[in-house]
Amino acid sequence: MTCRLRMLGKLGLVVRFLPGASSLVKMAVKLVLFYAVAVCTAVVSAFVEELDDSFMDTRLGDTWIVDFYAPWCGHCKKLEPVWHEVGAEMRSSGSPVRVGKIDATAYSSVASELGVRGYPTIKLLKGDLAYNYRGPRTKDDIIEFANRVAGPVVRPLPSQQMFEHVQKRHDVLFVYVGGESPLKEKYIEVASEFIVYTYFFSALEEVLLKHVTLQELPAVLVFKDGTYFVYDEYEDGDLSSWINKERFQGYLHIDGFTLYELEDIGKLVGIAVIDDKNPSEESIRLKSLIQTVAKDYREHFNRNFQFGHMDGNDYINSVIMDEVTMPTIIVLNTSNQQYFFPSQPIEHIEDLVLFLNEVLDGTAEAQGGDGILQRIKRVVYDAKSTVVSVFKSSPLLGCFLFGLPLGVISIMCYGICTANSDDGSEEAELFKREGQDQELTDEGSEEELEDGNDEQQPESGAEHSDEKHEEKTSTEKKTD
Repeated sequence: MTCRLRMLGKLGLVVRFLPGASSLVKMAVKLVLFYAVAVCTAVVSAFVEELDDSFMDTRLGDTWIVDFYAPWCGHCKKLEPVWHEVGAEMRSSGSPVRVGKIDATAYSSVASELGVRGYPTIKLLKGDLAYNYRGPRTKDDIIEFANRVAGPVVRPLPSQQMFEHVQKRHDVLFVYVGGESPLKEKYIEVASEFIVYTYFFSALEEVLLKHVTLQELPAVLVFKDGTYFVYDEYEDGDLSSWINKERFQGYLHIDGFTLYELEDIGKLVGIAVIDDKNPSEESIRLKSLIQTVAKDYREHFNRNFQFGHMDGNDYINSVIMDEVTMPTIIVLNTSNQQYFFPSQPIEHIEDLVLFLNEVLDGTAEAQGGDGILQRIKRVVYDAKSTVVSVFKSSPLLGCFLFGLPLGVISIMCYGICTANSDDGSEEAELFKREGQDQELTDEGSEEELEDGNDEQQPESGAEHSDEKHEEKTSTEKKTD
């Protein structure tokens, strides 16, 4: 990517400074430079290997970092130039990690076997283990992740100079001090799980003499915030849980990604919601109060709280499904989606400490939650937010996406209603016609019946006359 940008810059400069050259010369210069850009692009692309379904049979001999992408995915297309930069730098630095990418839609069996559920997904594959990358999709962050996970799970610190060097480079690091022990075995096991987040080291006691004072060995320490803290099995519980909680600095600049990660540590999150780009005096004051609590009241609140500030209220609005007025202080319970606001204005550090204690002892008013009504509200809110965001970003696309289905549904409903109405009219007309035909039939039947009666009456009369004639004849014969 950098190579291509440099070449394009040279192209513009060369063409600009050839005002007297003929159009043929300029065209030749453009072709040469475009050829150089194409060659540079091909070289950079060569550092990223395109993989297929044979990858699962050949991968075990090397350590790979792989981008699982979909050709239609916009985020995947955005990651592509960054991924080529990662491949080029990893190759130039001599890293043993190989960089690849695979179309997860074309080779779905590979993606399914490795547990890929979304795009893009970045995984580091080391032997039989697969590590998911969940950090920012920048070149430096991805390379740092690859080098950390590809190396030893626990790195030794052989000297004080090395320890001081490592401490300057990392904001948070864990160190095991001592020899072989069950605690070390547990430490290595936990380190293999959390190596995706931070570094783990081991050292002998004399390496840390200038920096720490230990009551007993072996011990596990975390170095952060300019000091260190020792793991205590009786007070801190399980080592894995303690490391998960301590892998963050005491005070953070919290964004959506950080808040998502904080859901796993089981702590309440105290946040100063401020406008960091245009800070007011009140914003600066509330941020300072949160920082003071995080530092000076660590022993009291560290096991239950994570502190930080958030720039802007857009994300926090989506979390609580309401409008947050800045600046303010809010406490989130990420385990059950509850949140707390101070009932009284926070004027001094004592007011903030009182509010945090009320949250801990349950006397502060809780809002939100994860009940049925809140879940229904969440579905409605997310649907509304999606529609609004689509129309804001692209009104034409929003009209097409939502107008077309509504139009089709409207036409279908109109067709169904019209068809029912027409059928009813036809049935009524048909019924009317049948009624008229029936009346005509009934009238014809009555006339036929009357005609039949008229015909039957003369015949009866004739028969009656014949009987009289026969009676008369017989009478006459008797008289004679």
